[in-house]
Amino acid sequence: MEALMAFVENQGIKIYWDERGQGAPILLIMGLGYPSNLWHRTRPVLAQHFRTVAFDNRGVGLSEVPPGPYSIATMASDAAAVLDAAGVSDAHVFGVSMGGMIAQEFALQYPARTRSLILGCTSPGGPSAVRAESKVADILMARGMTLEQAREAMLPYIYDAATPREKIEEDLSLRRRWFPSQRGYMAQLQGILAWESYSRITEITAPTLVIHGKSDALVPPANGKLIAGRIPGARLVLLEHASHLFLTDQTQEAHKEIFEFLRSHAGGKLGQ
Repeated sequence: MEALMAFVENQGIKIYWDERGQGAPILLIMGLGYPSNLWHRTRPVLAQHFRTVAFDNRGVGLSEVPPGPYSIATMASDAAAVLDAAGVSDAHVFGVSMGGMIAQEFALQYPARTRSLILGCTSPGGPSAVRAESKVADILMARGMTLEQAREAMLPYIYDAATPREKIEEDLSLRRRWFPSQRGYMAQLQGILAWESYSRITEITAPTLVIHGKSDALVPPANGKLIAGRIPGARLVLLEHASHLFLTDQTQEAHKEIFEFLRSHAGGKLGQ
């Protein structure tokens, strides 16, 4: 499927974005250190029904790597700039992990631009969030190891034990091609640590799906419950045999839930 690829400048920084498919627009926002290429399992399916718009968060992929930290609010403004560049006034918004934090912030800052909201494997941040075990946090911070070593050490905490290694290797082969710099990774991580939405997400008015893997050891599933309990009318889905990267662990089941939600908020017909 042909893709339109471009750059947009926001706050003096060039942000890479592209679009694929036709229909109602859906904005895809990736997580910490991950470029938009890591939507490889879900985007082709969505693009059969939707106009998918994705971008590389500042600090990763083809986007520029300015000095950090990058606040979540700044990255939400990058998302808005991408929609402006694509000529999209409002969209369904789907974010995973850090991308789910950016999506929450986007929905708060740009409510009129948020048709619906899908929050995957994410957290409300701040003191109310449920933290990972200290050993997981140490790996996330790459304490005493390189980013490459930390990436390998993190695998048991972000994939479910039942997920075949060949599926994990498919993800890793993409990540190796687009591995972030230390500067970009840490600048994003600093933004995560400084952010919270718990005190504000009761203000979100967009229809919301919260989806989380039950075995997620990086962002424990209790965070999904917290978010769903705070956003009025939000629907919570907890996936069995799925960890943080639930789109790899339980691809078909996750897509079923996502499409069911989108179908109910896309005028009765997908892509319209």
